[in-house]
Amino acid sequence: MRAVRDHERAVDALRRSYAAVPAGETVRLAKQTSNLFRPRSAPRTPGLDVSGLTGVLAVDEAARTADVQGMCTYEDLVDATLPHGLMPLVVPQLRTITLGGAVTGLGIESTSFRNGLPHESVLEMDVLTGAGELVTTRPQGEHADLHRAFPNSLGSLGYTTRLRIELQPVGRHVALRNIRFTRLEELVDAIGEVVDKGAYAGEPVDAMDGVVFSPGESYLVLGAFTDEAEGRPSDYTGQEIYYRSLRRRTRDVLTAYDYLWRWDTDWFWCSAAFGVQHPVVRRLWPQRYRRSDVYHKIVRLEHRHRVAARVDRWRGRPARERVVQDVEIPLDRTPEFLRWFAGNVKMNPVWLCPLRLREPSGPGSARAWPLYPLQPGETYVNIGFWGSVPIVAGAADGDVNRRIEHMVSESGGHKSLYSDAYYDRAAFDRLYGGETWRAVKDRYDPDHRLTGLYEKAVSRA
Repeated sequence: MRAVRDHERAVDALRRSYAAVPAGETVRLAKQTSNLFRPRSAPRTPGLDVSGLTGVLAVDEAARTADVQGMCTYEDLVDATLPHGLMPLVVPQLRTITLGGAVTGLGIESTSFRNGLPHESVLEMDVLTGAGELVTTRPQGEHADLHRAFPNSLGSLGYTTRLRIELQPVGRHVALRNIRFTRLEELVDAIGEVVDKGAYAGEPVDAMDGVVFSPGESYLVLGAFTDEAEGRPSDYTGQEIYYRSLRRRTRDVLTAYDYLWRWDTDWFWCSAAFGVQHPVVRRLWPQRYRRSDVYHKIVRLEHRHRVAARVDRWRGRPARERVVQDVEIPLDRTPEFLRWFAGNVKMNPVWLCPLRLREPSGPGSARAWPLYPLQPGETYVNIGFWGSVPIVAGAADGDVNRRIEHMVSESGGHKSLYSDAYYDRAAFDRLYGGETWRAVKDRYDPDHRLTGLYEKAVSRA
């Protein structure tokens, strides 16, 4: 755990580095990892010093809360909470996502069908604003407007130095049911049953996600936290690959730790692009490098040097468009969207993660989050797809992503902004709370020193 004195020194270092950035220059965090898929312009000044803001300050087992620095990764956060039999209410899938990043940029996982998104369990935050001031935000009080607008602001309103979050109990193991469906409507009905009852076929459900291999083959993975487990827990950090197990096993069990990081080892299924799923390559690839942050570094190198693109040109293959997105679709529109996606984008598998805004005090108690305005009381399904498609003759790079954006809007959904976005400003403001964002921006960053939300998400500034 980090000492309070060390935290204060780290905050002072951050504030000094912020004051040293000349007016008019881009302000950016100096961080070693990133889970963004948005190309960004290169900064001309050093990034903000966040080197001392990467730890857990305290875990209160009785209150089920944790005080966490903004740049703490979920990997380190989970390491601090699991010994107490606790976990964050939502743990995003990848180890190096930071708590501050998940709050300002959104995150999701298999507990989101009842716990919403990571920012919904934040009790208070210390935020360094664009005006260089450190303010403490809470759901009510003087800075409640910043608290509400911070989620999905992508650093355009400030940076968190400390967050107090709620925790939940978790067993030592997670017992899993992998349920296959041949019709998407049956899959959607099952999701609805779990949301309504907290159970499926009479068995309790604590976690829920799924995978679609095709409209005729999909799986819902239902998890129950338990201290007792039948049989030896599975291990998908070695030769076995997690997503393939859904087709082979109707029941499974993982340790709580391995369950939280089950998708990280192979970056869902994207490690196949690097050959890591080939049995021979897998034996030779060191286990400590089977991690999402390692794969992401390889992708960034490819973006910089374009080796694969040059090889494709040499072989006469068409250029490819990156299609890396997470979108939220209303539950009843999910089968239609998935069939459209299978017929028009033709990428598989895709990930499913049901989502509802959290109702901390029962039905009707969900809070509004204006920069990502999901409807209270409505069930959505996050659909994640990550890869590339060939650019066909007569088409341009970005055309497929634009069609997806259009279909998401037609379906009454939203999409996350960690990757490419093509909206014009009017549409963007309508979808992502532009009026609220401007009012909060003018209050906490009156000189607009921090890059704007549209500029970050669409203009790639």
